[in-house]
Amino acid sequence: MSQVVQANSLVTLHYRISLPNGQPLISTFNATPATLQLGAGEMLPAMEQLMIGLAPGTHHVFELEAEQAFGPHRPELIERVKREHMPDEEIEPMSIMEFTAPDGSRYSGLVREIDDQWALIDFNHPLAGKAIRFEAQIIGVS
Repeated sequence: MSQVVQANSLVTLHYRISLPNGQPLISTFNATPATLQLGAGEMLPAMEQLMIGLAPGTHHVFELEAEQAFGPHRPELIERVKREHMPDEEIEPMSIMEFTAPDGSRYSGLVREIDDQWALIDFNHPLAGKAIRFEAQIIGVS
């Protein structure tokens, strides 16, 4: 009998994350399989939970609503930042920038708008507010 995925398993798998319309976002199906330690924060907890109990050789497709996936889009995570507090370089709208908080932690933000005075930065996860499709083909479990 083969071992099934458990909450702390080391899992080798192919996976794909796509939008409900099928638009792929991430896929390992045409590349090297991923090996992930469940419970170590390498994958979204909701996706880990969906794999528990699956056996090697199985292939499943799961539909996740935004709240189950990357959460709702939160307007309070969109901030106006003075341009003088940003790097003195050319910054394009819709580019990702990394910011350092006073405590030294780092955050990525999407530059939604920018001019000479201000930038509008969105600190939500790029998939926040979106439903996703998670497809997993379990190859091995240890």
